[in-house]
Amino acid sequence: MRWLRGLGKRGIPLDPARQQELLRELRVRFGPQAPGKLGDQVARAAALLDGQDGVAVAATVLREFADGAYRDFAGQSAALGLPTDRRNYRASWEAAGKRLRSPLFAAPAGLHPYVHVAAAVTIVGEQAAQTVRVVQPVPLLSHMFEVLDLTLAGWEFGRVLVDVDGATLAVNLITAATAIRGEMSDPPPLPQPARTQMRSNKSVNVLDPAVSRIVGQWNPGKQMREYLLA
Repeated sequence: MRWLRGLGKRGIPLDPARQQELLRELRVRFGPQAPGKLGDQVARAAALLDGQDGVAVAATVLREFADGAYRDFAGQSAALGLPTDRRNYRASWEAAGKRLRSPLFAAPAGLHPYVHVAAAVTIVGEQAAQTVRVVQPVPLLSHMFEVLDLTLAGWEFGRVLVDVDGATLAVNLITAATAIRGEMSDPPPLPQPARTQMRSNKSVNVLDPAVSRIVGQWNPGKQMREYLLA
């Protein structure tokens, strides 16, 4: 498998066989078909990925998920005769509007955004110092901002439901990206969709489907300004 690596970014010894087993176990043990609520599975999945090999697997999960989401989005856009700019889904989705469905739920590579991706984000954020030593942080950040862009653009232009799990993932993507950038000596510029979102003061109503009611509001642009520009 192309993702397997024996050495980390700075020559840190990694165990490709262990990584392959962790990824297999992550797919098998967790997800929509597994027992328990999706949110409750995240902590257990994150515990599975603890350590440097787990960090490497978390980066792989984010890459595979972002690649799969892009393929789904690009396929939908092509069917509508519209281009796809992977660097700025916000602009692409604004042109398409409600004609696009969220690619986050097409289960790219069998990964669920609110379980596998959420756990991966938890790990790379909580272990940010180790993350920048084990994996290349620039592409990792690109994948994280891609997922954030798809999430926020889907809410704004695709009328995608803003639920508790989605809002939690978005919040954690912002905090994890901030932590990783803080460990880098020369973090890359923020992508255009993030800069655009930070100019907005719009809040979203967050719905808890379990009780069928709005349980709070969240202002993505405000949090991104407070964290990413600090």
